[in-house]
Amino acid sequence: MRVVQVNCTRDPLQRNGDTLLDAWPTLPAVASAVREAGAQVSVVQSAHEDAECERDGVPFRFVAEPWLGGRPAAGYAPLRVRRAVGAFCPDVVHVNGLGFPFHTRALSSLGVPVLVQDHADNPGSRLNSLRRWGLKHVTGFAFTSREQASPFLQNRSIREGVPIFAIPESSTHFRDGDVREARRTTGLYGNPAVLWVGHLNENKDPLTILAAFAQASGRLPDPHLWFCYTEAPLLTRVEARLAADRELGSRVHLLGPVPHDRVEWLCRAADFFVLASRRESCGFALLEALACGATPIVSDIPAFRAITESGTVGALCKPADANAFAAALVALAHENIDALRAKAIAHFRSGLSFPVLGKKLLAAYEAIADLYAQAHCRTP
Repeated sequence: MRVVQVNCTRDPLQRNGDTLLDAWPTLPAVASAVREAGAQVSVVQSAHEDAECERDGVPFRFVAEPWLGGRPAAGYAPLRVRRAVGAFCPDVVHVNGLGFPFHTRALSSLGVPVLVQDHADNPGSRLNSLRRWGLKHVTGFAFTSREQASPFLQNRSIREGVPIFAIPESSTHFRDGDVREARRTTGLYGNPAVLWVGHLNENKDPLTILAAFAQASGRLPDPHLWFCYTEAPLLTRVEARLAADRELGSRVHLLGPVPHDRVEWLCRAADFFVLASRRESCGFALLEALACGATPIVSDIPAFRAITESGTVGALCKPADANAFAAALVALAHENIDALRAKAIAHFRSGLSFPVLGKKLLAAYEAIADLYAQAHCRTP
């Protein structure tokens, strides 16, 4: 099967070739995963100039498009993208994102099935009617959780009856390793050691986690909570909360921005991973934590339910419910940590790794190809 994956988001830094693929590693990683699953894969990427390169046996074609600003950072030459995709003679086209109506409509006219995958798309867009037009002829959709398609079905961006596949946006190459070595390398400690990786913003909700940790601390041997973050609009409030509670402040460590390769070591060193997000399209940090063996205690939202198989691994807690997070941390901390770690790693390898992702995508491509053939090649 010949598959062309299409990414219409333009890089604001105007990088091309290997430089861009290094900066956006999930783009080549997903393509490689599908190639390893048995498909012939090519990638077309919107860019500021035409270029070509190859990564892991996958050809990448960068297509120059003018950009008029705004979000998403899309170009305005969908027919150029269509021609580039058509040159690969695809059997299936995979478009990343529901927010590119002109490109998706143009690609739908190639005469092959099109799968569109959610990438944190906003169902409440003011341009919903335009998006509905762009997605009209799409053959199938992919979301981390099928539940995430509900608002798009309700506003009729997605028509009823179109196949919806539960497939995460990506995976991670993070791997588990020796916990003691990871703690020596990172300096992370605690019994238990609890890790946060995410922005300090209203959506991720660090204040709920701080409240939960404060409640749980007195019932745990020597707990410590470690925060890794880049954007931090709530940093002042977090610091004020720590300053107001000396005991809590002594057990919470604000690491700030951390290089991505060091995050892997931190995930290996942690016993638990916490995040109280109100919404997520996927949850890359959660995937990374599971890959390294950190047991998740996260909010009960569709993406996290899908990734944890409804809390089969770790615990799911109602968003903004500090009491629930505290109770889950205390309960899990009294279980066998090594057994929990092994369970998290096994769960990732069997259901969330890149090889598994590649197979899921290939199965979706094959399914929509069959449906498309049935709909367009009926014998009179």
